[in-house]
Amino acid sequence: MTGDTCSAVPSTVTPTLGIGSPAAPAPTPSTVRLIGIDIARGLAVLGMYATHVGPDPSVGGPVGFLLELARGRSSALFAVLAGFTLVIITGRPSPRTGRDGRQAAGRVVIRSVLLIALGFALTALDTSIDVILAFYGLIFLAVLPLYRLRATTLAVIAAVGALVLPQVLYVIQQSIYEGTWSDTVISWDPLARFTDSDGLLELLFTGEYPVLTWASFMIAGMALARLDLTDAKVRARLALTGGALAMVGYGGSWLALHLVPQARTAIADATDGGSASSAWWSDTVGALTDGTPPEWLLVAAPHSQTTFSILGNTGVALVVVAACVTVAYRAPRVTRLLRPVAAVGVVALSAYVLHIVAVRVFGNEDDSMSALLVLSCYIAGAMVFAMVWTRRFRRGPLEYLLHATTRPARHIR
Repeated sequence: MTGDTCSAVPSTVTPTLGIGSPAAPAPTPSTVRLIGIDIARGLAVLGMYATHVGPDPSVGGPVGFLLELARGRSSALFAVLAGFTLVIITGRPSPRTGRDGRQAAGRVVIRSVLLIALGFALTALDTSIDVILAFYGLIFLAVLPLYRLRATTLAVIAAVGALVLPQVLYVIQQSIYEGTWSDTVISWDPLARFTDSDGLLELLFTGEYPVLTWASFMIAGMALARLDLTDAKVRARLALTGGALAMVGYGGSWLALHLVPQARTAIADATDGGSASSAWWSDTVGALTDGTPPEWLLVAAPHSQTTFSILGNTGVALVVVAACVTVAYRAPRVTRLLRPVAAVGVVALSAYVLHIVAVRVFGNEDDSMSALLVLSCYIAGAMVFAMVWTRRFRRGPLEYLLHATTRPARHIR
Protein backbone atom coordinates (compact mmCIF):
# COMPACT_ATOMS: atom_id res chain seq x y z
CA MET A 1 0.00 0.00 0.00
CA THR A 2 2.76 2.40 0.85
CA GLY A 3 4.16 2.25 -2.64
CA ASP A 4 7.65 2.44 -1.18
CA THR A 5 9.43 -0.27 -3.06
CA CYS A 6 11.78 2.53 -4.03
CA SER A 7 13.14 2.61 -0.51
CA ALA A 8 14.98 -0.60 -1.17
CA VAL A 9 15.66 -0.43 -4.88
CA PRO A 10 16.24 2.22 -7.53
CA SER A 11 13.22 4.07 -8.84
CA THR A 12 10.82 1.60 -10.33
CA VAL A 13 9.12 4.01 -12.68
CA THR A 14 11.95 6.04 -14.18
CA PRO A 15 13.16 3.26 -16.51
CA THR A 16 9.61 2.80 -17.75
CA LEU A 17 9.24 6.49 -18.43
CA GLY A 18 12.40 6.35 -20.47
CA ILE A 19 11.53 3.40 -22.70
CA GLY A 20 12.09 4.43 -26.28
CA SER A 21 14.45 7.24 -25.31
CA PRO A 22 18.04 6.89 -26.57
CA ALA A 23 19.35 8.35 -23.32
CA ALA A 24 17.45 5.90 -21.14
CA PRO A 25 19.46 3.05 -19.60
CA ALA A 26 18.33 -0.45 -20.48
CA PRO A 27 16.06 -1.66 -17.69
CA THR A 28 17.23 -4.75 -15.83
CA PRO A 29 14.96 -7.78 -15.34
CA SER A 30 14.57 -6.85 -11.66
CA THR A 31 13.57 -3.29 -12.54
CA VAL A 32 11.06 -4.47 -15.14
CA ARG A 33 9.52 -6.79 -12.57
CA LEU A 34 9.05 -3.89 -10.17
CA ILE A 35 7.54 -1.75 -12.94
CA GLY A 36 4.88 -4.45 -13.24
CA ILE A 37 4.33 -4.29 -9.49
CA ASP A 38 3.94 -0.51 -9.73
CA ILE A 39 1.33 -0.95 -12.45
CA ALA A 40 -0.59 -3.38 -10.24
CA ARG A 41 -0.35 -1.02 -7.28
CA GLY A 42 -1.54 1.87 -9.43
CA LEU A 43 -4.55 -0.17 -10.53
CA ALA A 44 -5.30 -0.89 -6.88
CA VAL A 45 -5.22 2.83 -6.03
CA LEU A 46 -7.48 3.71 -8.94
CA GLY A 47 -9.79 0.85 -8.01
CA MET A 48 -10.15 2.36 -4.56
CA TYR A 49 -10.96 5.68 -6.20
CA ALA A 50 -13.72 3.95 -8.16
CA THR A 51 -15.13 2.45 -4.98
CA HIS A 52 -15.04 5.68 -3.00
CA VAL A 53 -16.06 8.39 -5.49
CA GLY A 54 -17.43 6.48 -8.49
CA PRO A 55 -21.08 5.85 -9.30
CA ASP A 56 -22.98 2.92 -7.91
CA PRO A 57 -22.51 -0.28 -9.94
CA SER A 58 -26.26 -0.26 -10.53
CA VAL A 59 -25.55 2.01 -13.53
CA GLY A 60 -25.12 -1.33 -15.30
CA GLY A 61 -23.29 -2.19 -18.49
CA PRO A 62 -19.50 -2.50 -18.77
CA VAL A 63 -19.00 0.51 -16.48
CA GLY A 64 -21.17 -1.00 -13.78
CA PHE A 65 -19.35 -4.32 -14.07
CA LEU A 66 -15.93 -2.67 -13.69
CA LEU A 67 -17.13 -0.65 -10.73
CA GLU A 68 -18.46 -3.79 -9.07
CA LEU A 69 -15.22 -5.63 -9.85
CA ALA A 70 -13.23 -2.93 -8.05
CA ARG A 71 -15.17 -3.31 -4.82
CA GLY A 72 -13.28 -5.32 -2.23
CA ARG A 73 -10.85 -6.69 -4.78
CA SER A 74 -8.88 -3.41 -5.02
CA SER A 75 -8.26 -3.31 -1.28
CA ALA A 76 -7.30 -7.00 -1.34
CA LEU A 77 -4.78 -6.24 -4.08
CA PHE A 78 -3.48 -3.42 -1.86
CA ALA A 79 -2.93 -5.86 0.98
CA VAL A 80 -1.19 -8.42 -1.22
CA LEU A 81 1.18 -5.76 -2.57
CA ALA A 82 1.80 -4.49 0.96
CA GLY A 83 3.13 -7.95 1.78
CA PHE A 84 5.35 -7.72 -1.31
CA THR A 85 6.70 -4.39 -0.04
CA LEU A 86 7.40 -5.82 3.42
CA VAL A 87 9.62 -8.51 1.92
CA ILE A 88 11.50 -5.94 -0.18
CA ILE A 89 12.18 -3.91 2.96
CA THR A 90 13.35 -6.93 4.94
CA GLY A 91 15.35 -8.50 2.15
CA ARG A 92 14.66 -10.02 -1.24
CA PRO A 93 15.45 -12.60 -2.55
CA SER A 94 17.15 -13.56 0.74
CA PRO A 95 15.92 -12.15 4.05
CA ARG A 96 18.34 -9.91 5.90
CA THR A 97 19.89 -11.31 9.05
CA GLY A 98 21.92 -10.02 11.96
CA ARG A 99 22.15 -6.28 12.39
CA ASP A 100 20.74 -5.62 8.90
CA GLY A 101 17.73 -7.78 9.73
CA ARG A 102 17.10 -6.01 13.02
CA GLN A 103 17.34 -2.61 11.34
CA ALA A 104 14.93 -3.69 8.59
CA ALA A 105 12.49 -4.96 11.21
CA GLY A 106 12.86 -1.66 13.04
CA ARG A 107 11.94 0.23 9.87
CA VAL A 108 8.82 -1.88 9.47
CA VAL A 109 7.81 -1.25 13.09
CA ILE A 110 8.22 2.52 12.67
CA ARG A 111 6.24 2.43 9.43
CA SER A 112 3.50 0.45 11.13
CA VAL A 113 3.11 2.95 13.97
CA LEU A 114 3.03 5.86 11.52
CA LEU A 115 0.45 4.16 9.30
CA ILE A 116 -1.76 3.46 12.31
CA ALA A 117 -1.52 7.11 13.37
CA LEU A 118 -2.15 8.36 9.83
CA GLY A 119 -5.08 6.00 9.44
CA PHE A 120 -6.81 7.29 12.57
CA ALA A 121 -6.05 10.88 11.57
CA LEU A 122 -7.76 10.36 8.21
CA THR A 123 -10.68 8.61 9.88
CA ALA A 124 -11.08 11.69 12.09
CA LEU A 125 -11.83 13.69 8.93
CA ASP A 126 -15.23 11.97 9.07
CA THR A 127 -15.59 11.08 5.42
CA SER A 128 -17.70 8.21 4.14
CA ILE A 129 -14.52 6.21 3.42
CA ASP A 130 -13.44 3.30 5.60
CA VAL A 131 -9.75 4.19 5.82
CA ILE A 132 -7.52 1.15 5.52
CA LEU A 133 -4.17 2.49 6.72
CA ALA A 134 -4.50 1.81 10.46
CA PHE A 135 -5.46 -1.79 9.73
CA TYR A 136 -2.50 -2.13 7.37
CA GLY A 137 -0.16 -0.80 10.01
CA LEU A 138 -1.26 -3.39 12.55
CA ILE A 139 -1.14 -6.17 9.95
CA PHE A 140 2.48 -5.22 9.20
CA LEU A 141 3.28 -5.76 12.88
CA ALA A 142 1.33 -9.02 13.02
CA VAL A 143 3.07 -10.65 10.03
CA LEU A 144 6.56 -9.20 10.55
CA PRO A 145 7.82 -12.30 12.46
CA LEU A 146 7.23 -14.35 9.29
CA TYR A 147 9.56 -12.37 7.00
CA ARG A 148 12.33 -14.98 6.97
CA LEU A 149 10.10 -17.84 5.83
CA ARG A 150 10.21 -19.39 2.36
CA ALA A 151 7.54 -18.90 -0.27
CA THR A 152 6.01 -22.34 0.24
CA THR A 153 5.75 -21.94 4.00
CA LEU A 154 4.22 -18.48 3.65
CA ALA A 155 1.71 -19.78 1.09
CA VAL A 156 0.67 -22.59 3.44
CA ILE A 157 0.21 -20.14 6.34
CA ALA A 158 -1.86 -17.83 4.12
CA ALA A 159 -4.02 -20.75 2.97
CA VAL A 160 -4.58 -22.06 6.50
CA GLY A 161 -5.43 -18.54 7.64
CA ALA A 162 -7.96 -18.15 4.83
CA LEU A 163 -9.59 -21.48 5.70
CA VAL A 164 -9.68 -21.14 9.48
CA LEU A 165 -9.60 -17.51 10.60
CA PRO A 166 -12.92 -16.36 9.07
CA GLN A 167 -14.70 -18.93 11.21
CA VAL A 168 -12.74 -17.81 14.27
CA LEU A 169 -13.63 -14.20 13.49
CA TYR A 170 -17.31 -15.13 13.22
CA VAL A 171 -17.28 -16.71 16.68
CA ILE A 172 -15.45 -13.74 18.20
CA GLN A 173 -17.77 -11.23 16.57
CA GLN A 174 -20.83 -13.10 17.83
CA SER A 175 -19.34 -13.03 21.31
CA ILE A 176 -18.73 -9.30 21.02
CA TYR A 177 -22.22 -8.49 19.78
CA GLU A 178 -24.00 -10.74 22.26
CA GLY A 179 -21.90 -10.01 25.35
CA THR A 180 -20.50 -7.09 27.30
CA TRP A 181 -16.84 -8.05 27.67
CA SER A 182 -15.90 -5.91 24.68
CA ASP A 183 -17.07 -2.77 26.50
CA THR A 184 -14.61 -3.53 29.28
CA VAL A 185 -11.78 -4.04 26.81
CA ILE A 186 -12.56 -0.77 25.04
CA SER A 187 -12.74 1.14 28.32
CA TRP A 188 -9.21 -0.03 29.21
CA ASP A 189 -7.76 0.49 25.73
CA PRO A 190 -5.74 3.76 25.57
CA LEU A 191 -5.91 3.68 21.77
CA ALA A 192 -9.71 3.64 21.95
CA ARG A 193 -9.78 6.62 24.32
CA PHE A 194 -7.24 8.62 22.32
CA THR A 195 -8.87 8.02 18.92
CA ASP A 196 -12.52 7.98 20.04
CA SER A 197 -12.97 4.57 18.42
CA ASP A 198 -13.12 0.93 19.48
CA GLY A 199 -9.34 0.86 19.33
CA LEU A 200 -7.58 -2.48 19.01
CA LEU A 201 -10.89 -4.35 19.13
CA GLU A 202 -11.95 -2.55 15.96
CA LEU A 203 -8.63 -3.12 14.22
CA LEU A 204 -8.54 -6.81 15.10
CA PHE A 205 -12.16 -7.93 14.85
CA THR A 206 -14.97 -5.48 14.12
CA GLY A 207 -13.64 -3.03 11.52
CA GLU A 208 -13.99 -3.11 7.76
CA TYR A 209 -10.52 -4.69 7.37
CA PRO A 210 -10.04 -6.84 10.49
CA VAL A 211 -6.47 -7.96 11.00
CA LEU A 212 -7.59 -11.49 11.83
CA THR A 213 -8.74 -12.14 8.27
CA TRP A 214 -6.82 -9.55 6.21
CA ALA A 215 -3.44 -10.82 7.39
CA SER A 216 -3.88 -13.70 4.93
CA PHE A 217 -3.72 -11.27 2.01
CA MET A 218 -0.47 -9.74 3.20
CA ILE A 219 1.10 -13.15 3.91
CA ALA A 220 0.15 -14.22 0.38
CA GLY A 221 1.92 -11.10 -0.89
CA MET A 222 5.01 -12.05 1.11
CA ALA A 223 4.99 -15.47 -0.54
CA LEU A 224 4.57 -13.77 -3.92
CA ALA A 225 7.64 -11.61 -3.31
CA ARG A 226 9.75 -14.74 -2.72
CA LEU A 227 9.00 -16.01 -6.24
CA ASP A 228 11.20 -15.36 -9.26
CA LEU A 229 8.80 -13.27 -11.30
CA THR A 230 11.44 -12.79 -13.99
CA ASP A 231 10.68 -16.41 -15.02
CA ALA A 232 7.81 -16.67 -17.50
CA LYS A 233 6.93 -20.17 -16.24
CA VAL A 234 6.62 -18.86 -12.69
CA ARG A 235 4.31 -16.09 -13.87
CA ALA A 236 2.22 -18.61 -15.79
CA ARG A 237 1.89 -20.84 -12.73
CA LEU A 238 1.02 -17.79 -10.65
CA ALA A 239 -1.77 -16.84 -13.06
CA LEU A 240 -3.11 -20.40 -13.06
CA THR A 241 -3.00 -20.54 -9.27
CA GLY A 242 -4.81 -17.23 -9.04
CA GLY A 243 -7.46 -18.38 -11.49
CA ALA A 244 -7.97 -21.60 -9.54
CA LEU A 245 -8.33 -19.70 -6.26
CA ALA A 246 -10.85 -17.34 -7.84
CA MET A 247 -12.87 -20.29 -9.12
CA VAL A 248 -12.79 -22.04 -5.75
CA GLY A 249 -13.71 -18.86 -3.91
CA TYR A 250 -16.48 -17.47 -6.09
CA GLY A 251 -17.55 -20.79 -7.58
CA GLY A 252 -17.58 -22.46 -4.18
CA SER A 253 -19.73 -19.68 -2.79
CA TRP A 254 -22.15 -19.94 -5.72
CA LEU A 255 -22.52 -23.68 -5.16
CA ALA A 256 -22.95 -23.31 -1.41
CA LEU A 257 -25.61 -20.64 -1.78
CA HIS A 258 -27.55 -22.85 -4.16
CA LEU A 259 -27.07 -26.17 -2.36
CA VAL A 260 -27.57 -25.21 1.28
CA PRO A 261 -31.32 -25.05 1.99
CA GLN A 262 -32.71 -21.60 2.78
CA ALA A 263 -29.22 -20.04 2.71
CA ARG A 264 -30.15 -17.21 0.35
CA THR A 265 -33.36 -16.50 2.23
CA ALA A 266 -31.55 -16.23 5.58
CA ILE A 267 -28.91 -13.92 4.08
CA ALA A 268 -31.47 -11.69 2.36
CA ASP A 269 -33.49 -11.39 5.59
CA ALA A 270 -30.39 -10.24 7.49
CA THR A 271 -29.27 -7.60 4.98
CA ASP A 272 -30.61 -4.32 3.62
CA GLY A 273 -30.04 -4.98 -0.08
CA GLY A 274 -31.64 -7.04 -2.76
CA SER A 275 -31.62 -10.73 -3.48
CA ALA A 276 -28.77 -12.87 -2.14
CA SER A 277 -28.40 -14.62 -5.49
CA SER A 278 -25.39 -12.45 -6.39
CA ALA A 279 -23.73 -12.62 -2.96
CA TRP A 280 -21.20 -15.09 -4.35
CA TRP A 281 -19.28 -12.15 -5.82
CA SER A 282 -21.22 -8.86 -5.43
CA ASP A 283 -22.22 -6.58 -2.54
CA THR A 284 -25.63 -5.79 -4.01
CA VAL A 285 -27.06 -7.95 -1.23
CA GLY A 286 -26.33 -5.01 1.07
CA ALA A 287 -24.90 -4.75 4.57
CA LEU A 288 -25.85 -6.85 7.57
CA THR A 289 -28.49 -5.14 9.69
CA ASP A 290 -29.82 -7.72 12.13
CA GLY A 291 -27.03 -9.95 13.36
CA THR A 292 -24.90 -12.29 11.31
CA PRO A 293 -26.52 -15.63 10.46
CA PRO A 294 -24.21 -18.65 10.04
CA GLU A 295 -25.23 -18.73 6.38
CA TRP A 296 -23.23 -15.52 5.89
CA LEU A 297 -20.08 -17.66 5.93
CA LEU A 298 -21.17 -19.01 2.53
CA VAL A 299 -21.01 -15.69 0.67
CA ALA A 300 -18.02 -14.21 -1.17
CA ALA A 301 -19.25 -10.61 -1.34
CA PRO A 302 -16.66 -7.84 -0.93
CA HIS A 303 -15.56 -7.31 2.69
CA SER A 304 -17.66 -10.23 3.89
CA GLN A 305 -14.62 -11.65 5.77
CA THR A 306 -15.39 -15.21 4.70
CA THR A 307 -13.15 -18.00 3.47
CA PHE A 308 -14.76 -17.86 0.03
CA SER A 309 -14.21 -14.09 -0.16
CA ILE A 310 -10.54 -14.32 0.84
CA LEU A 311 -9.81 -17.13 -1.61
CA GLY A 312 -11.58 -15.39 -4.48
CA ASN A 313 -10.05 -11.97 -3.86
CA THR A 314 -6.57 -13.41 -3.40
CA GLY A 315 -6.96 -15.25 -6.68
CA VAL A 316 -7.92 -12.06 -8.50
CA ALA A 317 -4.95 -10.24 -6.97
CA LEU A 318 -2.51 -12.93 -8.12
CA VAL A 319 -3.90 -12.88 -11.65
CA VAL A 320 -3.59 -9.08 -11.79
CA VAL A 321 0.00 -9.17 -10.57
CA ALA A 322 0.95 -11.92 -13.01
CA ALA A 323 -0.67 -10.01 -15.88
CA CYS A 324 0.96 -6.68 -14.97
CA VAL A 325 4.44 -8.17 -14.63
CA THR A 326 4.00 -10.08 -17.88
CA VAL A 327 2.94 -6.89 -19.67
CA ALA A 328 6.03 -5.14 -18.31
CA TYR A 329 8.23 -7.88 -19.76
CA ARG A 330 6.46 -8.76 -22.99
CA ALA A 331 4.58 -5.65 -24.14
CA PRO A 332 6.73 -2.50 -24.00
CA ARG A 333 4.20 -0.48 -26.02
CA VAL A 334 1.42 -1.32 -23.60
CA THR A 335 3.78 -0.57 -20.72
CA ARG A 336 4.40 2.89 -22.15
CA LEU A 337 0.65 3.47 -22.30
CA LEU A 338 0.43 2.42 -18.66
CA ARG A 339 3.15 4.83 -17.51
CA PRO A 340 0.64 7.07 -15.69
CA VAL A 341 -0.78 4.05 -13.84
CA ALA A 342 2.71 2.90 -12.86
CA ALA A 343 3.50 6.43 -11.66
CA VAL A 344 0.42 6.35 -9.42
CA GLY A 345 1.75 3.08 -8.05
CA VAL A 346 5.03 4.73 -7.11
CA VAL A 347 3.24 7.47 -5.12
CA ALA A 348 0.46 5.18 -3.89
CA LEU A 349 0.41 6.36 -0.28
CA SER A 350 0.33 10.02 -1.29
CA ALA A 351 -2.36 9.39 -3.92
CA TYR A 352 -4.49 7.45 -1.44
CA VAL A 353 -4.26 10.09 1.29
CA LEU A 354 -4.86 12.99 -1.10
CA HIS A 355 -8.06 11.49 -2.45
CA ILE A 356 -9.44 11.12 1.09
CA VAL A 357 -8.59 14.76 1.82
CA ALA A 358 -10.26 15.74 -1.46
CA VAL A 359 -13.41 13.83 -0.50
CA ARG A 360 -13.41 15.67 2.82
CA VAL A 361 -13.11 19.03 1.04
CA PHE A 362 -15.43 18.45 -1.92
CA GLY A 363 -17.71 15.70 -0.62
CA ASN A 364 -19.19 12.76 -2.52
CA GLU A 365 -21.40 13.06 -5.59
CA ASP A 366 -24.65 11.11 -5.33
CA ASP A 367 -25.88 11.33 -8.93
CA SER A 368 -24.57 8.38 -10.94
CA MET A 369 -23.66 10.24 -14.11
CA SER A 370 -22.08 13.13 -12.19
CA ALA A 371 -20.14 10.65 -10.04
CA LEU A 372 -18.64 9.13 -13.19
CA LEU A 373 -17.35 12.55 -14.21
CA VAL A 374 -16.00 13.14 -10.70
CA LEU A 375 -14.24 9.78 -10.76
CA SER A 376 -12.66 10.64 -14.11
CA CYS A 377 -11.36 13.91 -12.63
CA TYR A 378 -9.90 12.11 -9.62
CA ILE A 379 -8.14 9.57 -11.82
CA ALA A 380 -6.83 12.20 -14.22
CA GLY A 381 -5.64 14.36 -11.36
CA ALA A 382 -3.82 11.46 -9.71
CA MET A 383 -2.11 10.49 -12.95
CA VAL A 384 -0.98 14.03 -13.75
CA PHE A 385 0.32 14.55 -10.22
CA ALA A 386 2.13 11.19 -10.26
CA MET A 387 3.70 11.71 -13.70
CA VAL A 388 4.97 15.19 -12.84
CA TRP A 389 6.27 14.17 -9.43
CA THR A 390 8.05 10.97 -10.50
CA ARG A 391 9.92 12.75 -13.27
CA ARG A 392 11.79 14.67 -10.56
CA PHE A 393 11.64 12.48 -7.45
CA ARG A 394 12.09 8.80 -6.66
CA ARG A 395 9.32 8.72 -4.06
CA GLY A 396 6.03 10.47 -3.44
CA PRO A 397 5.90 13.27 -0.86
CA LEU A 398 4.42 11.11 1.90
CA GLU A 399 6.67 8.23 0.85
CA TYR A 400 9.66 10.53 1.41
CA LEU A 401 8.33 11.47 4.83
CA LEU A 402 7.72 7.83 5.72
CA HIS A 403 11.21 6.89 4.56
CA ALA A 404 12.83 9.75 6.52
CA THR A 405 11.08 8.86 9.75
CA THR A 406 12.46 5.30 9.62
CA ARG A 407 16.07 6.51 9.64
CA PRO A 408 16.45 6.09 13.42
CA ALA A 409 16.32 2.34 12.76
CA ARG A 410 19.89 2.67 11.43
CA HIS A 411 21.05 3.04 15.02
CA ILE A 412 19.75 -0.41 16.01
CA ARG A 413 22.64 -2.71 16.91
